[in-house]
Amino acid sequence: MIQRFWSTLKGSFASLVLAANAIAIFSGMVPFALVKLALPFAAVRRVVDRVLMALAQTWVGVNGAWMALVQQTRWDVQGLDGLRRKGWYLVSSNHQSWVDILVLQKVFHRRVPFLKFFLKRQLLYVPVMGLAWWALDFPFMKRRSGSRSADLATARKACEKFRLVPTSVMNFLEGTRFSRAKHDAQQSPYRHLLKPKVGGLATALSAMGERFDALLDVTIVYPGGVPTFWDLLSGRVQQVVVRVRELEIPKDLLGGDYEGDPAFRARMQAWVQAMWADKDARIEELVTAQPLGA
Repeated sequence: MIQRFWSTLKGSFASLVLAANAIAIFSGMVPFALVKLALPFAAVRRVVDRVLMALAQTWVGVNGAWMALVQQTRWDVQGLDGLRRKGWYLVSSNHQSWVDILVLQKVFHRRVPFLKFFLKRQLLYVPVMGLAWWALDFPFMKRRSGSRSADLATARKACEKFRLVPTSVMNFLEGTRFSRAKHDAQQSPYRHLLKPKVGGLATALSAMGERFDALLDVTIVYPGGVPTFWDLLSGRVQQVVVRVRELEIPKDLLGGDYEGDPAFRARMQAWVQAMWADKDARIEELVTAQPLGA
């Protein structure tokens, strides 16, 4: 009973801090976003973007602070050495929970450029936050039934913005959070992963592949079980294991036509599938390792 009360208290505190942090930071972005919208000139953009990035990094830092306050999570993170804050990275990770996003932001905070996620276009109309996401150059995707080429054209246009300043483009290749039901429905050949969707990754490489320094292949494992967002807020995430691999992007996968060139599409799919098979084996090793369950 006492433990439940304490968890609820911590969760309530963390929720208030999370909400206050979002309101303060995103509201603070609005004036600069309006300037960026009204004066779309390179000189103005450079100044405004620096301010916006500083605010975004503050938001991530505050989130990391309340996460540390409400819980004593054991962080087992490897593979961050050598990453550059002024580099260009394509980041890919397995996806199990909304907690993954805060984990990724915490792990990469001030080690690589601020992570940019692909968002559904409907989120552009979320009050305050939608304008802030737009100002931060988050790519908005408009899903069209039966029009995959139009979706990829939208992604290509969004990625072209990232050629100007150091950027980390984040892509969950599975396209959705893992669940055993989805895994079974797909008849996925992997034990711990859904089938990867390669089109978005191929588009990012087509738009700015030569600009990327590397692909960061991220594997996230929760030895105590996949947490809910409330588990994170209430301090019930005991351990997080993160492995980062910096992979060279093959030269023959830069600038190809994924939609129109079957040979290129086959090479891209083979590369991703090999990476996914390695990730699946790595997850199996991590979840069965005795120290992680202790």
